[in-house]
Amino acid sequence: MTETPRRKDRPPRTLKQRAVGMLARREYSRAELAARLVAGGASRDEIDPVLDELERAGYLSDARFASAVVRQKAGGYSRRAIAHALRERGVAGPAAKEALATLDEDEYAQALALWQRRFGAAPADERERARQVRFLVSRGYAIGVVFRVLRCAGVGTGESDGH
Repeated sequence: MTETPRRKDRPPRTLKQRAVGMLARREYSRAELAARLVAGGASRDEIDPVLDELERAGYLSDARFASAVVRQKAGGYSRRAIAHALRERGVAGPAAKEALATLDEDEYAQALALWQRRFGAAPADERERARQVRFLVSRGYAIGVVFRVLRCAGVGTGESDGH
């Protein structure tokens, strides 16, 4: 019976092997993967050619990463919040724009559906109303959309309608 070599007995993994290992566990944007590799001690000059190779081979794709983020957050966050999450993770330009194009444009309908899933009933008091407002705002919905959702639920918002 052969023994598997212990970790300390194995030769150190190459930069490419480390990058592929990370990508095998989950999708990363190019910027995120580069930051992780830099944190692991690699230099920028070493990283860029490896990432270029992984992109050509199809292992690394900002477009695929952006689509995964949009799918994960759709229905629970506003378009603005999802776009912000993509920018924070280093995805901008055409990849982000293309992924965001798949979202439904009706923010009010999205916010209302989220509110119904989460709460489903008008708040009983001001404290609960404030909690519902904070929840929707924290998900990236504009305050006007939030007040509209609560008005639809039969809740006074304390704001004049203006519409």
